[in-house]
Amino acid sequence: MFSKQTRNTRNIVLVMILFFMITLACAITPSMRSRLSEVIPTQVVPTTSSLAPVQIEESADELLVELYKKVNPSVVNITTYALQNGEIVPYIQGSGFVYDSDRDIITNAHLVQDAEQVDIIYSDGSISSASLVGDDPNSDLAVLKAERMPDGVGFLPLGEMSDLAVGQSVIAVGNPFGLEGTLTRGIISALGRSIPAINQFSIPQSIQTDAAINPGNSGGPLLNLKGEVIGVNARIQTDGLSQSNSGVGFAIPVSIIQRVVPDIIQYGKTEWSWLGVIGGDVVPSLVKAMRLPVERGAYIFSVVPGGPAEQAGIQGVNSTVDVDGRPIDIGGDVVTAIDGQQVFSFNDLMVYLAFNTRPDQEVTLSVIRDGKTREFTLKLSARPDQVNLETLP
Repeated sequence: MFSKQTRNTRNIVLVMILFFMITLACAITPSMRSRLSEVIPTQVVPTTSSLAPVQIEESADELLVELYKKVNPSVVNITTYALQNGEIVPYIQGSGFVYDSDRDIITNAHLVQDAEQVDIIYSDGSISSASLVGDDPNSDLAVLKAERMPDGVGFLPLGEMSDLAVGQSVIAVGNPFGLEGTLTRGIISALGRSIPAINQFSIPQSIQTDAAINPGNSGGPLLNLKGEVIGVNARIQTDGLSQSNSGVGFAIPVSIIQRVVPDIIQYGKTEWSWLGVIGGDVVPSLVKAMRLPVERGAYIFSVVPGGPAEQAGIQGVNSTVDVDGRPIDIGGDVVTAIDGQQVFSFNDLMVYLAFNTRPDQEVTLSVIRDGKTREFTLKLSARPDQVNLETLP
């Protein structure tokens, strides 16, 4: 699934501006021009296998101190190397964290794609080379296998999406601007955001936070105060002039980690279900223009030629009318349910496909067309690497 590419030139410009304002939180190393500065070792606190949740009844400051001691050894600094003018040189710096006892490390796919070499720097200053196990551009997640790991470094446990709430305190640990072992604190500002992946698609259920995330934090963990990973820091939203934090950061949610990482470790990749539509939300002007019997749902703008939706008979817009002086595209189907589960927005449809389906699975869409509800059963396919948007009607 991916967001609507509107025909209106003005809206295209606005979308492009927004896309560039949501910036990848990785750091292009100055070592493209000079060497990396020496890594200053920090103390490693011995840990054992999975880190137990921190449970102390002390002041907020003491809690953070103890929490940092517990999780920091499991957070790593990642440096990738690229080929430039015939030399392998440091290219991008970011973060990651230890996922399991097999030396698997989670980070962002945008950090390691096309990297010639990858180094892992632990909190004690020791360095290990790493190989790419696999990545998934649809979720911007990748798994690295460290060649070695210092004694006593444990893996970070994962939290649960159902435990998250807006206003909940969180911390981010990573390496902003190459400053290893940095902790910042904030709250969950919003849940259920949809952020761009590193291809044409989107990442649903993303977490918005005001914890300071800057270039170099990419791939590092967003944690609750029990020391459980609830997201992977990935992007920041800026004013378009600066790449530093402005209080709006985004993390790939733990639900996506749980969905994607086991597949990457086992198969080197994962597959996502694909419906083959471009859509958006039902809005009041559309309800008025099409005289819809519902006020919410997922509106289908276009269907991809040859995709599952087109083959099943789902249709997109076919004409434009003026409503209160505004052009409104009409004629598209309105999805109100999938497999009997209500759909109130296009994001609802994306979330259901992401977490409840697999390629080659059949689903039933409840659709409003010409004021009446109809049902369409179709077989989902695997999401393609990319879609030629120029072929869309």
